[in-house]
Amino acid sequence: MRTHIYNFVKYKDLFFELIKKDINLKYKNSYLGVLWSLLNPLLMMVVLTIIFSEVFKSKIENFPVYVLTGRMLYSFFSEATNFAMTSIINNSQLIRKVYVPKYFFPLSRVCSSFITSLISLIPVVLVMIGTGVKFSYYNLLIFIPLLLLLIVAMGVGLILSTIFVFFRDMGHLYSVVLMVLMYMTPIFYPSSIIPESYLWIIEINPLYPLLQMFRDVLMYSRLFSLNDVLIASIYATVYFLVGVFVFYKKQDRFIYYF
Repeated sequence: MRTHIYNFVKYKDLFFELIKKDINLKYKNSYLGVLWSLLNPLLMMVVLTIIFSEVFKSKIENFPVYVLTGRMLYSFFSEATNFAMTSIINNSQLIRKVYVPKYFFPLSRVCSSFITSLISLIPVVLVMIGTGVKFSYYNLLIFIPLLLLLIVAMGVGLILSTIFVFFRDMGHLYSVVLMVLMYMTPIFYPSSIIPESYLWIIEINPLYPLLQMFRDVLMYSRLFSLNDVLIASIYATVYFLVGVFVFYKKQDRFIYYF
């Protein structure tokens, strides 16, 4: 562990450069650039609000904010883990030529996605103002679910990047997993509509308690439940430790599959 900490400190400037490079690449040759990070969630909110509020007559209070918060967390997780999954293969030439801590690549992709996803907080705040959602000191606690989400995404990113080196079809399989995960996450529907006998399926989703915590402090100005914090912390710890274990167990074999 001491060696890993030493390596991170020694190469920390490279890690931050990788994050900066990933952010620049995301907006390279884009006319809208950062503006798209603001418009995309707003456009998605408008579409989903029209469909579910008008067509399906959804009765969720402050539905636009409800959708935006759900989309923000899910979009970050989806983007970050997808980018992390291919990060080792995409940087295989660099890994062959110079020594770089290999875990830098998936973790930098997750961190760069996290930074760009924070821009989505701006339209969330604007819509909260527009729909009359009250602000409170509880709003400042959003960093807790966001930090736990970042840790979960890091763990999943390490696992996926390892699997993808040996099994390239993981990219196709994971797109199906993400689609299932989207419908297992109460982004545009309330969890209360799920029958009690099937609720456990939703609750095993690592995004579920995090989204509950995020909405509690941001939308409803109340402290999240201890149960949600406990479950989310367990998910974050387990996914991250498993990710680190799997990655370090297999990283020495990566070069044979480039």
